[in-house]
Amino acid sequence: MDENRRIEFSLNGRDAVLICPDQPAPGMPWVWRAEFLGAFDYADRALLARGWHVAYLHASDLYGCPEAVEAMYGFYRHLTAEYALSPSPVIFGFSRGGLYAVNFALAHPGCFAALYLDAPVLDIRSWPGGMGKAERWPREWAECLTCYGLTEQTTVCFNQNPVDRAADPALKGAKILLVAGLADRVVPYEENGAVFAARRRAAGETVETILKPDCDHHPHSLSDPSPIVRFAEDAFRETQS
Repeated sequence: MDENRRIEFSLNGRDAVLICPDQPAPGMPWVWRAEFLGAFDYADRALLARGWHVAYLHASDLYGCPEAVEAMYGFYRHLTAEYALSPSPVIFGFSRGGLYAVNFALAHPGCFAALYLDAPVLDIRSWPGGMGKAERWPREWAECLTCYGLTEQTTVCFNQNPVDRAADPALKGAKILLVAGLADRVVPYEENGAVFAARRRAAGETVETILKPDCDHHPHSLSDPSPIVRFAEDAFRETQS
């Protein structure tokens, strides 16, 4: 993305990045990378080439907790006011970014066009907690518990994970694309994306899924990002009609 204008700044003590296209598309659409800017960014680059901005706020240590959502809303207001970006970004939630993307959408249902979730963490008990099939990540788990004000014991009854709120009215009609590997050993699909999708469908909602049978947690995304690009552009187009 070096050929495009990259604006780096600090917002309320957090590093932020806005990458600007050579020629912005009508309506000023943007990709909001909830986590891991630049990683497996095939779709980001394709949309940037089609006139989309790409934005990122660094909050990796907050695991999508309420403090993270508050910081994200400040970032959203800043970009829509200072740079006239669309009020309807498509949020990309890669890995732990799934927590950020879904929790922001739940808190601010009018502030996004769609969610693209890729091998997403949607239950902190699965990752970093390691309470299911995957290994625990001790440092990240300790940070996560602190962020949410939880203990090992109270986490068992915690019901504010994205999987717990998949059918929440705040996500009614939300456009969601889920890409995941069925052999994911870090963020098991059956504990995260599969539960989320099943609960949404049971509530009469839809989730578009692209599943990769032999794929582990990496590589993320699709080497041919055209299905993701179509999804993002179609979702954004609907907000303009």
